[in-house]
Amino acid sequence: MNLKDIRTDVLAALHSIAPEVDADELRPDRPLRDQVDLDSMDWLNVIVGLHHRFDVDIPEADYARLVTLDDIVAYLAARLRERAMGGSPA
Repeated sequence: MNLKDIRTDVLAALHSIAPEVDADELRPDRPLRDQVDLDSMDWLNVIVGLHHRFDVDIPEADYARLVTLDDIVAYLAARLRERAMGGSPA
């Protein structure tokens, strides 16, 4: 899965929780929660959605690393690479 595909799936997961989000208006280098009106429960639902969509464990300790769209895409790309190479996806 390439970065563009990951980004598309991340945006789909976000859109499933916040359908009013316009992906074209999101800045990939700015904190997502500042750009999208998500409370902590919605944000947790986005994380859970990413877990299910990508079949990748996202430990709670890593939540703070998932700030911008770019951060999330890079994090998931690394996790997917680890899994593909036989490493632990967690």
